[in-house]
Amino acid sequence: MSKQHNITVLLIEDDPMVQEVNRMFIEKIEGFQIIGVASNGEEGRQKVKELNPDLVLLDIFMPKEDGLETIARLRQDQYDVDILAVTAANDTQTVKTLLRYGVVDYIVKPFTFDRLKQALYKYKDVYVQLNQTEQFSQDKLDQVRLQKESPKSDQLPKGLQLPTLNQIVEYLNHIDSAKSAEEIGSEVGLARVTVRRYLNYLESTGKVEMQLTYGTIGRPIQLYRLANKGR
Repeated sequence: MSKQHNITVLLIEDDPMVQEVNRMFIEKIEGFQIIGVASNGEEGRQKVKELNPDLVLLDIFMPKEDGLETIARLRQDQYDVDILAVTAANDTQTVKTLLRYGVVDYIVKPFTFDRLKQALYKYKDVYVQLNQTEQFSQDKLDQVRLQKESPKSDQLPKGLQLPTLNQIVEYLNHIDSAKSAEEIGSEVGLARVTVRRYLNYLESTGKVEMQLTYGTIGRPIQLYRLANKGR
């Protein structure tokens, strides 16, 4: 992404110190530009109207108008803006509400620079795809969705590669029934032991579920599928 196409960001945060830290974090990440700050939701909505940012970094606990009310009003007024929630709130109801409002990510305070960087890079990948494509086929939509959900290479366990991980996830996304590591390896051109390592990682992150079945000789066979696929 060239400099003239930076993703513009509005910070809505009532704590001046946190506001400055967030600004410093974002300015370290190539492709993003802070275009405004606001100290409460009401001021933030006005700046969304004036500045038309691509992305809002939104705190939830704020005076006058909290983040939940702010995002509700932004959605009600149909502003074309994405929202990344940054907050100390981690209760189930708040998380459910924010997910229903379509936040691009949810970061719990206190957070590290690496966690924010991860969220922004994922957002950037999807933003670029959505703004460079006029029409989407199913395969293209799946590709964008997988980009949004996949981790970065530097976040994977040692020895795992992102292209291979995406290859396996994409295959799992197109099958209707659970498959063994051997079957998956045969289809994607990888050794069973290699596929098993990636499947174990995906299972540990909750993206894949494993079920046991028994073959003709009674030996258990591990079958894998994407979690919640088709349910």
